[in-house]
Amino acid sequence: MDKLKMHSPNLTEDNIARIREMFPGCVTEARGEDGSVTLAVDFDQLKQELSASIVEGPQERYHLNWPGKREALLTANAPIAKTLRPVRDESVDFDTTKNLFIEGDNLEALKLLQETYLGKVKLIYLDPPYNRKKGNNLVYRDDFVGNTYEYLTQSNQSDEQGNRLVANTEANGRFHSDWLGMMYQRLRVARNLMAPAGVIAISIDDAETANALHLCYEVFGESNFLGTLIWKNATDNNPSNIAVEHESIHVFARSKTDLEGVWKSSVSDIKEVLVKIGNELIAKHPSDAGRLQAAYTEWYRENKDQLGPLADYKFIDKTGVYAGSRSVHNPGKEGYRYDVLHPTTKRPCKQPLMGYRFPEETMKRLLDQKKVLFGEDESKLIELKAYAYEFEDKLSSVFDLDGRSGAYDLRTLFPEGKKVFSNPKPVLLMERLISFMTGPKDICLDLFAGSSTLAHATMEISRRDGSNRRFISVQYPEEIGQDSKDAKEAFQFCMQVGLKPLISEISKERTRRAGVALRSKEGAQEWNRDVGFRVLKIDTSNMADVYYAPDALAKENLGLFVDNIKPDRTPEDLLFQVMLDWGVDLALPIEKKAIQGKDVFFVDGNALAACFDAHSGVDEAFVKELATHKPLRVVFRDAGFKDSAVKINVEQIFKLLSPATEVKSI
Repeated sequence: MDKLKMHSPNLTEDNIARIREMFPGCVTEARGEDGSVTLAVDFDQLKQELSASIVEGPQERYHLNWPGKREALLTANAPIAKTLRPVRDESVDFDTTKNLFIEGDNLEALKLLQETYLGKVKLIYLDPPYNRKKGNNLVYRDDFVGNTYEYLTQSNQSDEQGNRLVANTEANGRFHSDWLGMMYQRLRVARNLMAPAGVIAISIDDAETANALHLCYEVFGESNFLGTLIWKNATDNNPSNIAVEHESIHVFARSKTDLEGVWKSSVSDIKEVLVKIGNELIAKHPSDAGRLQAAYTEWYRENKDQLGPLADYKFIDKTGVYAGSRSVHNPGKEGYRYDVLHPTTKRPCKQPLMGYRFPEETMKRLLDQKKVLFGEDESKLIELKAYAYEFEDKLSSVFDLDGRSGAYDLRTLFPEGKKVFSNPKPVLLMERLISFMTGPKDICLDLFAGSSTLAHATMEISRRDGSNRRFISVQYPEEIGQDSKDAKEAFQFCMQVGLKPLISEISKERTRRAGVALRSKEGAQEWNRDVGFRVLKIDTSNMADVYYAPDALAKENLGLFVDNIKPDRTPEDLLFQVMLDWGVDLALPIEKKAIQGKDVFFVDGNALAACFDAHSGVDEAFVKELATHKPLRVVFRDAGFKDSAVKINVEQIFKLLSPATEVKSI
């Protein structure tokens, strides 16, 4: 019976297979360091295949290079013998939710998700450490290994030999190199998860923005660069010289040619609703402005929560629904100066501090169109009407959004803490990306979850428009120190509410509280009200070390091979590692049934059946009854079979009773 490999895919082997398919003559047999013969790439021949002239030696070429790049590539491609262990106590609606929260290193998470979510993620968002000169903690391996076997072995050991937090200070000679290596590994593996029409968005500041772009050119291709969004967040991150009040969000496609039409957000649908209801009410009250506004106000109060970013469209006149708070002032420099007379007092209205933002001819046209709003007298600044039918729903490369709103989002959820996170991203920022870049049933992946803004925004959009978007959040369990004012406040908050002082704990708590707040609100009729998430923690494999290197087992220890599973692992732990290995969606419903006194897990009905009975009780009668369920896949535990004869006959029983079932063991 075939056995599951129980580790992430070996990307090096996959890459060699692709090269062999395109250039058969460039892959040959070679003897490795351990004496075994394996397939290897003839790089000299491959260079010649890709050259129009004779290749005699190293050729100059345009590329980004840094110390440790080859080691980073080796680490990105190497498999790991780790798993995801479910934690029901920390989850919300574990049995029904489609969302995931993965606690652990995001490179390992990406590797573990390779087979399950290959080509299925529509939006990957990264808000990595910005690598400022004051020093950051970067999550990366600082003990690069020499070969895949050594990496596989180390990754199956304790955390002390695995990933760790490393302070990347300016004094470190690898200041940029460490950051580049950390990002390069993750981008290489993340690309595999992206859907054909998927995109990746990277928030970054000026310190590494050039390097981030060049990394993405290499990983995704320069032709797949969609553009850079400039978020004017009104937060000064560099008070000493130039006041930096923006951040960049670089956006790349998996394949630009596969992007689906013109990007429009769900706001387009809201706009159409406002235009439609406005036309209907105008037809009912064509000449009574008071009754028209009263009728629209009644509708607005009932539907305000569904309007999202168009919630300020509170008014209506005979032309349509409009918002009345659009400024006329000229920001940043001196504008136009002229008088606008108040229609009642006939006196000039108060002018904006820097003048008007358009010339007098334009103002006269707006007055003729009755698009100017006046106060009770001339002491109030005038404003402009913005009609719903004029709203352009497009993703502009430059947009204003007060960065302080992210802190406000958190304060509403965490009234106990003054500042739980430093400069958290606003929910509206994430909504902007999600609404334009994903569809109603797409998956959003946040590799540096932090304050879990993306998870919050995904649930908010689903509530508002009735979509079934899903999120996968990944956050390393970084300890919260007390080396700064912000860190002390976050630490005290954890102590106050009974959380471990870890960033991942605050991430999960924010997602829980956001879910409670959203569930208390009204939502679209189609909303499935999924505000839960399954917590999965990265850990060493459930399999004992001997499972991966049986040849290293001494003869006197053969008795250990009777059960090759670690004694502290539960059947549900085993189930999730099997789901990972077989590429089964980790958010599918799981049901446990008793068959002849043995627990059997059924995933999504009959997509997978698993029996991990460890008491040598699996006999032919049990196998025959299980086969009547006709699962697509079935897996058993080696130590669970009554005897070797039953194990030998299992495949034959399924071939007879359920020939479509794939049978494996661990």
